[in-house]
Amino acid sequence: MDGDYGGGQGADLAINVEVEAMLQALYGAIFEERGRWVAQHAGRRLTSAFQPIYSFPHRRPVGYEALVRVEDERGRPIPPVAAFEGVGNFDEQVWLDRLCRLLHVHNFVSQRQSDCWLFLNIHPAVFVHAAVQVRMLARAVEVVHDLGLPTHRLVFEVTEDVMARDDSFEAAVEAARATGCLLALDDFGVGHSNFDRIWRIRPEIVKLDRSLLKRTRGSRKMARVLAQMVALLHECGSLVLLEGIETAEDAQMAMDADVDLVQGFAFGHPAPMLRDEQGVSPELEGVWSLFNARQAQLRRDHLDRLTPFRTAIALALQPLQQGRPLAEACAVFLKLAGAQMCVLLDEDGREIGPRAVPADTPLDLDPRFLPMERAGDARWARRPYFRRAVESVGEVQVTRPYLSLHGARMCVTVSVAYWQDGRLRVLCGDLDWDEA
Repeated sequence: MDGDYGGGQGADLAINVEVEAMLQALYGAIFEERGRWVAQHAGRRLTSAFQPIYSFPHRRPVGYEALVRVEDERGRPIPPVAAFEGVGNFDEQVWLDRLCRLLHVHNFVSQRQSDCWLFLNIHPAVFVHAAVQVRMLARAVEVVHDLGLPTHRLVFEVTEDVMARDDSFEAAVEAARATGCLLALDDFGVGHSNFDRIWRIRPEIVKLDRSLLKRTRGSRKMARVLAQMVALLHECGSLVLLEGIETAEDAQMAMDADVDLVQGFAFGHPAPMLRDEQGVSPELEGVWSLFNARQAQLRRDHLDRLTPFRTAIALALQPLQQGRPLAEACAVFLKLAGAQMCVLLDEDGREIGPRAVPADTPLDLDPRFLPMERAGDARWARRPYFRRAVESVGEVQVTRPYLSLHGARMCVTVSVAYWQDGRLRVLCGDLDWDEA
């Protein structure tokens, strides 16, 4: 499937002959056994296992990742990584890598799934080297078509770390994309991951490493970071797949983060046979039911927490319009547990007068953030709490949690715009939003 990896541009005829011979050898190594295709390599038995990849909105499998299973002469399982590490040289790695993918294509096509992707892992070194032989890659596409799998249903999975080590990676991406297949960038979020590579190669799918899910468990702060990462990947034009979903709680975190695709033991273990699901997956339907109940509870909790602050900021309007000092007008707000401060802004977002803080605010502020405490002629007009308030004068607005510049802590801002003496004013109140 990958083309040949020997010779140069001046030896096309010889390379083609070699490829044909290699393909014949490969097909000879793959044979049907009790309705399934198996392969032999170095006395070992290779079989395919497929793990379903689900779409949250569609609630059914939209793809399968093909995984190789290896047994020794006695039928004992061997870790696939160990099988590849035992291969002596690069040419043999190419041979084994191709054999596994041809085996997977055989087993996938024979099960007649007409509307699912097939995710195929490809050895990074093999993937990069394939770009050198573009004609051989074209030949590989013909082989896939001959087996009955159009390339638009083929997703190549390549680990991201190879991009940091090989300048040929981008050329390999373009060569593979020209065949009509999709590219999935695997294990994003570990090692040397960065969004610059996402912008450069534009993978259709980004697979988030399961370590991100592990760090998110039990941490609302990390859950928020994960959601922002997913949003940025969407801005880059990539679908996002989260691996390692093992429990219903994992699935809820994935849904909260707005990932598109999920994969893991919670939805299906790797198996030789594809799932025969014509309707909605009961596992996914259960996740949606939990999601609806959880969102309803979160909305109630959010409303209970914020209602006193919304009421207090609204009560401060009349005293302010009567000319009372900010601290006096906002006294009810500042007495609430978690209140940080109140500030009054003009129509340009500049602060008017001193801020008002709770009476028990410590005087010894963290000296590391003192430069951010000196507001001076700061302007806050670009902040959501200002923009939303001036767009809906008289209506109390509430922001999402964000990082405040005052002490670098998480907060929520309640704001409301009003007119006074023909000028627009915006009253803002910040409250702590500490999360584990």
